[in-house]
Amino acid sequence: MQLQKNISLKPYNTFGIDLPAEYLLEVSDLAQLPEIAEDKTLPTQKHVLGGGSNILLTKPVAGLVLLNKLNGISVEREDDEHVWLNVSAGEVWHEFVLYAINNNLAGIENLALIPGTVGASPIQNIGAYGVEAKETIDSVTGWHWEEAEFISYSNASCDFGYRDSIFKRELKDKLFITSVTFRLDKKPHYNVSYGAIEQELEKMAVTSLSIKAIADAVIAIRSSKLPDPKKTGNAGSFFKNPTITLEHFEMLQTNYPNIPCYPVSDIMVKVPAGWLIEQCGWKGTRRGDAGVHEKQALVIANYGNASGDEIWALSEEILQSVKERFGILLEREVQVW
Repeated sequence: MQLQKNISLKPYNTFGIDLPAEYLLEVSDLAQLPEIAEDKTLPTQKHVLGGGSNILLTKPVAGLVLLNKLNGISVEREDDEHVWLNVSAGEVWHEFVLYAINNNLAGIENLALIPGTVGASPIQNIGAYGVEAKETIDSVTGWHWEEAEFISYSNASCDFGYRDSIFKRELKDKLFITSVTFRLDKKPHYNVSYGAIEQELEKMAVTSLSIKAIADAVIAIRSSKLPDPKKTGNAGSFFKNPTITLEHFEMLQTNYPNIPCYPVSDIMVKVPAGWLIEQCGWKGTRRGDAGVHEKQALVIANYGNASGDEIWALSEEILQSVKERFGILLEREVQVW
């Protein structure tokens, strides 16, 4: 094991924030985890880092940062309708989506081009265009630091919610996710009603629907709206879409007749955070090198050398203005370290 000390995390987070980790260690073999747990010379405080696409660094990271580099995809089992794939947590998410498409396995094509690793998918319960990871996750396996053993959690045990799971709450910093088992469909059930997928398919002149066509449409939409983190530092959507009561929504509708919403239940609706932020005039606004993206108000970007604190301060301004104008308190989707 090659332990690095006082190493910059700039290459390991998509915001491109240049702050150091006290210690950094790459994990590419399951056998390393029991060794790390038993090594009393290593810090007890541990942080797991995958693709670094959902974190905002605001200070040097104390303790040990573990880079999840576990790789591999294998068929666990299958029946007439489904295939269960065991996917190592260090696999790049989009590469896994392409693997599924190339093997005619459906269920995650709407989640194409989401940055990050497979290990992050259950933590965040990633979602896009009407699909969430929880719909295909069968189980999650990880090394539990306190129990000193590998434990598997069924889908029900993961307690999935909107961009939420047990891994963000009770098991935060207690589990190193090693693999996720997905149940994918041999026969696709197409989901094209959300967002602009249907329009994009028409633009692409698609006459025969397929999981590849849907993925291609999603990739085209995301590429046109979202900045490439390799070129412009960002973590995708900075805020969650808030859920409000139908009564609150109808009250807002009197002043904003074009306010969009997505029904959640008979009494609750979800409102796009990007729309709220744009209405407050933030789209394209800059605070030095920290700014709101000009094409997608839900994205805060690092246009150069913005610090994590500067990005946080901008997000706080946005949060307060939306609260004052609409009476809605946005919640950050990005995890702050």
